[in-house]
Amino acid sequence: MTETIRNTQGLKTEQDYSWPFWLAMPLYPYGKRQTIRHEVIKDSIWTFDQLQGIFYVVVPIRMTVVKLYEGGLLIYAPIAPTGECLKLLQELIIEHGDIKYIILPTISGLEHKIFVGPFARKFPKAKVFVAPHQWSFPINLPLSWLGFPSKRTYIIPEDSSKKPFGEQFDYKILGPIELGAGKFAEVALFDKRSHSLLLTDLIISIPEEPPAILQLDPYPLLFHAKEKASDIIEDTPSNRRKGWQRICLFAMYFQPSVLETLKWSKVFSEALKASERSKKAYFGLFPFKWNPHWQFSFEALKNGRLFVAPILQTLILNRAPIETIAWAEQVAKWDFERIIPCHFESPINASPQEFRQAFSFLEKQPAISAGLFDTSSYPLPEIEFKVLREIDKNLSKIGIIPPAKEKV
Repeated sequence: MTETIRNTQGLKTEQDYSWPFWLAMPLYPYGKRQTIRHEVIKDSIWTFDQLQGIFYVVVPIRMTVVKLYEGGLLIYAPIAPTGECLKLLQELIIEHGDIKYIILPTISGLEHKIFVGPFARKFPKAKVFVAPHQWSFPINLPLSWLGFPSKRTYIIPEDSSKKPFGEQFDYKILGPIELGAGKFAEVALFDKRSHSLLLTDLIISIPEEPPAILQLDPYPLLFHAKEKASDIIEDTPSNRRKGWQRICLFAMYFQPSVLETLKWSKVFSEALKASERSKKAYFGLFPFKWNPHWQFSFEALKNGRLFVAPILQTLILNRAPIETIAWAEQVAKWDFERIIPCHFESPINASPQEFRQAFSFLEKQPAISAGLFDTSSYPLPEIEFKVLREIDKNLSKIGIIPPAKEKV
């Protein structure tokens, strides 16, 4: 496997990074998005990373490009088609053929759905396939009203034996899982040629070092490396690493157990002491205080290696444990060697057994049903789920989401 990394070379302009539709989903970095292309497997699979987040809690968002047997390319989970992204993609098109398929593999991920229409318009000959049971909020609108090209947008058949992308691929749909006001579904795509499993949100792995896409502009990393509002953080590898690890704790748990939120009187007082330089972000507001032992919390997260994000564990998949386990067992029958998710680490070298084990949180006796259960990596520390369990309890109590079901 190769691990070459490329972004556009030579003179760049603001137009190369421009994303003019950012107001439709106003997440950082707003109207300026850089792209990095990784060659995962030579002449076979590439990933395109951008980043996005809120309050400088930024993580990679990833598109995967797969070369087809018959020539041409398949796109899984498009990202913003900036000038830079399109230039990097055009290099592959020249060498390997046109884009034939564009796949939206989720129904609830707005951060993935919002790019499909603009991306598809750049490639008018490509067929667009979307996961079944699409919906929108607050009004459930037709896909054509959401920017999808009506004459070449198709629903992925729930019967995977129909092979809409050819014999090169198998796929399995999880869901839809009913969540009251919304639904959750995801399409796992298996590329037989490269023995690679493509996923959207269901599986992640946390790297110790910040991903390359975050290294292009380290400001969010350095922001979260601070201890108080007035700190001026030196740009060093260790400070970038510190900021990244704290970002991961925010992204996974919302409010990690090792984080104390300050009273607003203290927050404003500290902001007034901050220098003009440190006031660049949110007027110097920094309402966080980290426990001195916060790194132990990150180590527990990192040691999980391959896992389901806590928010999915707590608020979504536990609404359909039987269906989720059945889906995971079907996916684990494929002979994949790596997993390429849309967020955090990629690729993840993992076996089908390790993939199956990641869903053991839905089982009463995971050691029996998973077979290779490793207590050193699971479960994630229960103390970190406190805030998420409170959210779950409150949302269920007022009827916004249905109650969780018993474990299998």
